[in-house]
Amino acid sequence: MQPFGELEAAVMRCLWQRAEPATVRDVLGELTKSRPLAYTTVMTVLDNLHGKGQLQRRRRGRAWEYTTTRSSAQHTAALLQQILGESGDRDEALMHFVADLDADTVTRLRAAVEAARPKGIGA
Repeated sequence: MQPFGELEAAVMRCLWQRAEPATVRDVLGELTKSRPLAYTTVMTVLDNLHGKGQLQRRRRGRAWEYTTTRSSAQHTAALLQQILGESGDRDEALMHFVADLDADTVTRLRAAVEAARPKGIGA
């Protein structure tokens, strides 16, 4: 899985922020608040993301409605897993990552690890 390009990331952020499916026109309306874009450009990006398995779509009248296949947090976790898998030394990469975290984040990370650990293992 490749990281998103700039426009793909903007489209995904738009869709992750929505509670309901979005049409090309919905996404275009949101994205053109910050920069001019053509309808066909947004349509192509949505179609490409659908082809990559990042979006689901269903027909609503004459338009497609798009939703993400996973949450932003799930996507980020998958990227982290991929990066760790590609690193030469997974443990060293994790140590460098954790060394740069602030104390509050380390506390939350510790709590998440404890919550994910099966009972009776590593105790």
